[in-house]
Amino acid sequence: MLRDPESSAVHLSIPVEGMTCASCVRRVEKAIAAEPGVLTASVNLATEKATVEVLAGTVDTAEIEAAIRKS
Repeated sequence: MLRDPESSAVHLSIPVEGMTCASCVRRVEKAIAAEPGVLTASVNLATEKATVEVLAGTVDTAEIEAAIRKS
C-alpha cells in the first residue's frame, strides 16, 4: 500500500487469479470501480494483479476482494 503525499489517495495492489480473457479483466475492473471510495481500478491479465486507487480510510481491502470474487 502506497500513500500519495499530495492527496488523500492510497494505492493498493491486489492479486486476482482465475481470469482468462479481456472480458474477465473488464468485469473485475467494473466490480472494483463500483465500490464506494474507489477512484481508479486497473487490472492486468498477464500479472494477475489489480491496481486500485482509493480515498484513504474509505475502503477496506476485504470489501474490494469480495467484489472481485462476486464478479
